[in-house]
Amino acid sequence: MPPRQPQDHALGLSLRLVREPLVHFFIIAAALFGLFAILDDTPAPMEETRLVVTDEDARRLAAEFAATWQRPPTVAELDYMIGQRVREEVYVREALALGLDRDDAVIRNRLRMKMEFLTESGVEAIASDATLEAHLASHPERFSQPPLVAFEQVLLDDALGAGEVMQVAARLNAGEGAGGAARAALLPPAFGPSPEHVVDGTFGKGFFDALVALPERRWSGPVKTPFGRHLVRVTDRRAARLPTLGEIRREVESDWRGTVRAALREARFEALLSRYEIVRPDLAAVLAP
Repeated sequence: MPPRQPQDHALGLSLRLVREPLVHFFIIAAALFGLFAILDDTPAPMEETRLVVTDEDARRLAAEFAATWQRPPTVAELDYMIGQRVREEVYVREALALGLDRDDAVIRNRLRMKMEFLTESGVEAIASDATLEAHLASHPERFSQPPLVAFEQVLLDDALGAGEVMQVAARLNAGEGAGGAARAALLPPAFGPSPEHVVDGTFGKGFFDALVALPERRWSGPVKTPFGRHLVRVTDRRAARLPTLGEIRREVESDWRGTVRAALREARFEALLSRYEIVRPDLAAVLAP
């Protein structure tokens, strides 16, 4: 058989390409775009076809590059970034023209966040002490510290009678150890100043309240928990209190900013909402089976 000539090989390759479905798709797409371009004689507004990258845009891109790489960009690098900026703007404009932003939950949420950010951006001013003092006084429930209790405890052997328990308490108050009367457990023998939820979370509900009735600096009890009976010595007890601004200034300022942001956000929304006539559906009809 004589060898295949180059033109025969090229012809075979062309025939295979013509049979490819993907090639058919590109041919049809090109024809449709061409037909659309011919039939659509509506001139685009100048502002939609003119894309200007200003000197300020270029300086901003250069500054972003320098902030990331700790050096100014080269001419080639800046030219590439401008090209990417142009690519992004072209795609965004064409996407908006096609309405791709409509009914897109991600885009709508992002636009809402930007509007709220514009509204709240004025809250970054430094708050005066008088402003924060007033905020602290107006919202004591947000900053009040709960009552705290610190204590030591010994988990008693279950076999001890009431009289023996009293003897163990007397030995402990005399500065002696509990000896064999104590039962080994993973519970901490001493607790620093802690609020109710921490104490009850460790020893069981009601343990914090039981400690309230006990004297300070003296072993007493027993106090019952799901683990057994405990002899307890309260070492510190602190009542609920409202700290001074000097103690919690950062927390108060953060809470003040959050409160002002929320108020500004709602006020701004109500102002914007007043521009619209809102027509709502009949909810009963919507929910009717």
